[in-house]
Amino acid sequence: MFLIFGFQLLSLVWLLSAGGRTKTSRLSYAPEPTLTNGNSEDHLLSARTNPSASPVFSFYLVRRRSNIVKEMEKMKNKREEKRAQISEIRTKRAQEFDSSCPNSEFGRMIKEFRATLDCQPLSITDPIEEHRICVCVRKRPLNKQEVLKKEVDVITIPSKCVLLVHEPKQKVDLTKYLETQAFRFDFSFDEMASNEMVYRFTARPLVQTIFEGGKATCFAYGQTGSGKTHTMGGDFLGRAQNASKGIYAFASQDVFLLLNQPRYRSQDLEVYVTFFEIYNGKVFDLLNKKAKLRVLEDGKQQVQVVGLQERQVSCAEDVIRMIEMGSACRTSGQTFANASSSRSHACFQIILRRRGKMLGKFSLVDLAGNERGADTSSADRQTRMEGAEINKSLLALKECIRALGQNKSHTPFRESKLTQVLRDSFIGTNSRTCMIAMISPGMSSCEYTLNTLRYADSLSSTAKERAKPFPLSPGSVVLEFFVADAVLCGSVCCGCRAYDFCRTLTR
Repeated sequence: MFLIFGFQLLSLVWLLSAGGRTKTSRLSYAPEPTLTNGNSEDHLLSARTNPSASPVFSFYLVRRRSNIVKEMEKMKNKREEKRAQISEIRTKRAQEFDSSCPNSEFGRMIKEFRATLDCQPLSITDPIEEHRICVCVRKRPLNKQEVLKKEVDVITIPSKCVLLVHEPKQKVDLTKYLETQAFRFDFSFDEMASNEMVYRFTARPLVQTIFEGGKATCFAYGQTGSGKTHTMGGDFLGRAQNASKGIYAFASQDVFLLLNQPRYRSQDLEVYVTFFEIYNGKVFDLLNKKAKLRVLEDGKQQVQVVGLQERQVSCAEDVIRMIEMGSACRTSGQTFANASSSRSHACFQIILRRRGKMLGKFSLVDLAGNERGADTSSADRQTRMEGAEINKSLLALKECIRALGQNKSHTPFRESKLTQVLRDSFIGTNSRTCMIAMISPGMSSCEYTLNTLRYADSLSSTAKERAKPFPLSPGSVVLEFFVADAVLCGSVCCGCRAYDFCRTLTR
């Protein structure tokens, strides 16, 4: 009897103490009760049926709540740190760039992009590569007007054969970003390259061709005001031009240097020069008071410029005088981009003759500036006619150069007066051509620059030979180059996913 009563009393005390521990565990962090293997399933089953009566469930509930609070605190701290970093970056950017410049944000993006590149531009010590068709590009520096307008330089030349154009874009939500397009050419010259350096890699390898009985042609192509006449004719000192610093003069100097070598000295060679312009489909002699000339074919289907005077020269100084005389007579006019724009194609030819018979000919052509029809819509009728004739001749020239590079049996030289006059330069296995595309670096000229680069890019017929990967430093924006005529996807700025990142590297 006493044993039964004592056992019931102990059970009551044990129940009361268990109830007290349960209440205490809800208020304070009690140590986790240990469960033996024998009754763990019973505890879990009771916790599911009556969670409030289980000390195990109460412990896990408290610990779960404490972990959530810690994670929220971590997220809050990270958010505050990120805001502080963004604020610091904005303050730093505002200090680095002029707030009065409307395109300072694009300039910052371009600067950050260039910081990821390992630029290795073309140097004077690089080897000279010879091509039957050589396509090069030259970037001029920002002029005084562009500097005053605080224009942003959108052209980057990271290596001797690659050029990048950072085209400014804007999303629907007014977010600014860059669409960077890459082009590959035989040579790319930055704004630090001189006329001597450009000549060394472009026209100089062609001089030897005319001594071997071939025809060589060098074109300067580009937008109005991009530096074509500066490259071909020489440096400008105000309105005066120093003709001795242009490709015309450099080529003539090398011709006389080769002429004085022992193997050519005894061949009785004579040097003649001609200088004419093609304006609105008509040909004028710049060395004969702009006399009008006729372009006809003889009985042998050879194109002859009737009445064109050939002046014999005996030294490079005589050639420079002829260049100055012809340049002073060249037709020019005012356009939207240049107050003194060349409105005609100027062709300077160096002819080698042996006993009166032509041995070789080197044609150096300063093409008129290409224009869009939208830019000449507000001009007068004469300007619109000039622009239409210029664009027509440039398209015909492109087709002739492509036919030369692909060794086609037919060359469409009758499409314009320019290609008709230069017909013999596109026919024959010993004909070589060089195209120098001139571009302006300013943001306002970005669309014209892209048009010029696409024109020069289409002249290359050896696409697969030019499609080589361009290595960039780790962390750079450019990811990889595709070999086909495809695009390159990559992030250019501010989380933008630019689809048409790289137009092509294969043409």
